[in-house]
Amino acid sequence: MELVTGLSLIVQQTLALLKKNMILSKRNKRATILHLFSSFLFMALLFGMKKANDARLHRPSISDANPDPVPDTWFSIPSCEKKMFMKRPCFDFVWSGSGNQRIQSIVDKIMANNPGRSIPSEKVKSFGTKDELYAWLMMNPMTVPGVLHFTESSPSEIRYGVQTNSSTYVKIGRQYEDPLFKYQIPLQFAASREIARSLLQDQDFGWDVGLTEFAHPSIIETSKRDDNDVSSQFSRMFLMVAAMFGFVFQISALVEEKELKLRQAMTLMGLYDTAYWLSWLTWEISMAFISSLLIVAFVEIFQIEMFKKNNFLVVFLLFFIFQLSLVGFAFFLSVFIRKSSSTTSVSFSVFIIAFFTMVFSPFFYSDSMKTRYRVLWSLFPPNLFSAALNMISDDRDGGLKLSDLSKCGGYGDGCYTMRYYYDWLMFNFFLWFILAIYLDNILPNQVGVRKSFMYFLMPSYWTGKGAKKSKGDNGVHLRSRLISAEDRGVLEEEIIVKQQVKEGTNDPNVAVQLQGLAKTYSSTTKIKCHSCLLCCCYCSCKRIKSFEAVKGLWMNFAKDQLFCLLGPNGAGKTTAIGCLTGIIPVTKGDAIIYGNSIRDQASLSKIRRMTGVCSQFDTLWNKLSGQEHLELFASIKGLHPASIKEEAVNLLADVKLDDDAKVRSGSYSGGMKRRLSVAIALIGNPKLLILDEPTTGMDPITRRHMWDVIEAAKQGRCIILTTHSMEEADILSDRIGIMAKGILRCIGTSTMLKSQFGTGFIVKVSFSRNGSNDRAENGHNNMVHSEAVKEFFRQRLNTSPIAEEKGLTFTISNGEEGLENEKLGGNSMEALEMSSNEEDELLLMFEI
Repeated sequence: MELVTGLSLIVQQTLALLKKNMILSKRNKRATILHLFSSFLFMALLFGMKKANDARLHRPSISDANPDPVPDTWFSIPSCEKKMFMKRPCFDFVWSGSGNQRIQSIVDKIMANNPGRSIPSEKVKSFGTKDELYAWLMMNPMTVPGVLHFTESSPSEIRYGVQTNSSTYVKIGRQYEDPLFKYQIPLQFAASREIARSLLQDQDFGWDVGLTEFAHPSIIETSKRDDNDVSSQFSRMFLMVAAMFGFVFQISALVEEKELKLRQAMTLMGLYDTAYWLSWLTWEISMAFISSLLIVAFVEIFQIEMFKKNNFLVVFLLFFIFQLSLVGFAFFLSVFIRKSSSTTSVSFSVFIIAFFTMVFSPFFYSDSMKTRYRVLWSLFPPNLFSAALNMISDDRDGGLKLSDLSKCGGYGDGCYTMRYYYDWLMFNFFLWFILAIYLDNILPNQVGVRKSFMYFLMPSYWTGKGAKKSKGDNGVHLRSRLISAEDRGVLEEEIIVKQQVKEGTNDPNVAVQLQGLAKTYSSTTKIKCHSCLLCCCYCSCKRIKSFEAVKGLWMNFAKDQLFCLLGPNGAGKTTAIGCLTGIIPVTKGDAIIYGNSIRDQASLSKIRRMTGVCSQFDTLWNKLSGQEHLELFASIKGLHPASIKEEAVNLLADVKLDDDAKVRSGSYSGGMKRRLSVAIALIGNPKLLILDEPTTGMDPITRRHMWDVIEAAKQGRCIILTTHSMEEADILSDRIGIMAKGILRCIGTSTMLKSQFGTGFIVKVSFSRNGSNDRAENGHNNMVHSEAVKEFFRQRLNTSPIAEEKGLTFTISNGEEGLENEKLGGNSMEALEMSSNEEDELLLMFEI
């Protein structure tokens, strides 16, 4: 099948990944809505705070400008019911000093002569002393707005004190009350007036007192100039949060694909790094554009004061370019994060740092700050955004227009224009994005693969041609171990491959050739920090010794055949497969796949184009359906767009998933996921098909069907299969290799292995009761029969029973059974047990 190549393939892969991102965003509605519309909540909250601030400043007595104040001479003690939050019943005022007749007379006059209304006696309460009054107040809170304390020092001197409930500016809607003007001054005015009349003994004595406030401008306008509206205190913080909210989603999406090995799966199908980064860049720029438009729209809807006077495009460009710089910064940070669970804490840390540095940004954009410090400060995008917001909010000359982008602003004598902040934010975007791509290539990934520090200077990186093999020891000599007779097949295979390598001959029937393939994991030191109460308490170090996972494999894999690789867990099977696909770097040796070396980075790209891989663990997006998976991987593989849908439908039918094609893979069972993974591996009719335990989790009927699919796939390709099922290996394989402890222990066809290592038939003999219910009699008969059977096997087959529980079990060796190898090979294998004795020799037992 001819595949799309070159620039057309990069475009096709990019479009396929964009479609994938769009589908995932559509199905993950909550995250998408939160990403785009969270700014609405922040703007609404900011709008509410603005309205609250306006209400606080609006006080009818002094909120408006008053250039010529008029004296206020009307001081009447109000009814207690007019006091806010007063309990019922209440008193207009209470007083102490009731034992004095003269003071009683003064209080009576206060009640009678109150301007506008007389105060009834039931609304006034008297006490003999202050202590009594205070005790009553403690027992009866919020029942009186004011208190008078009278003391007659001499016939010519009467002293008094005034106390009021002094809760200042209690607010209900737009109503305010000031106890100084509403209660204290009227009580003071009434007490002074009646005391003066009593001392002068003139009840008609005039008492005209006026209260005049200072002339003042509008307090609202003054407050706006003082603190630049509420925005100077809160709006920058809310705008910063609104613009940075998508930062969490950007990091999380990248890290999740890396953690779940989804990117690795796409790379195995031939995904170009260019397409990968271009797709994510295009997607995040689109999201940043939409998010910026919505933020500015919400700013206009809620009429945020600091943006009213500024040009729409100036504000939009600020938010958009800032979010672009955050995209680059998110890509950069994602390179260092291994687990998606860490993205929240990392993002939160960036938020905290941004809020902290926001306070200091004005000082770094002034002439007093040295240039080198200002440059370092400007490498953190929120610092630039904060300074730009300061410039927008502090402009007092009608706002910024597009023609004013070069207009000086900032602090002190410095000249920092809006264009300056735009340019630095764009520089941040390119800087962090380029660093992200570079570090993604040179830092070891999850399995230790990385490129050279100067990889971008190599012609092969740009052209895909002319690369040289990596330096290293590509030859592995025979190990200095004793090779037992059981290893003769391995030795013969090794000699054949080495001879071909030495002579430089290429067998046209060989698809894959392993040339001393070896993988050693070097020793490392792992540092683990333990936390308590969100703080790091202590760290521990653990030294991990070097480990040889694969110890020099020399093998040929023929075309049109299925090679089955067996072995217990930890034998090195998956590591060897990882080396073949380039996921795991080779320590020594090489593998030649259809003439291409896996140690050659340019050839590795060609190998992946002709290889289909079903990994040991399913790597699928839970939100994508089976058909969407196949269409995505078919586009990455390079199938022509016209044939992609047909290929997906046919493969789904082959693995019996056509009825569940539209169902999301997250709802699939384990067996269904394995079938989908096998279908993905078959995309594009690959020359090499690698299946790592493909039938795990399948029921017997489905497993049998998958065997038919794999058997049909043999024609025209080489298949490498790993499994723990001996039945599967016996039915499907043309050759079998068994690994243990990183070494190939035996190799050959199923018939050869059974002939060479099998112990023959296992015969089990049981005895009937002959219809008798007498246990003693049955036991005696069984003993007699048992001895007779033992004698028969000893005389005829020279063997003794290996078990005598509930019958007899005999092993008939190959030399005694009298059957031809071909006849033996026709029987099915049910189990294989492999172990290593102290001499590190191989013991195989077949039960037939």
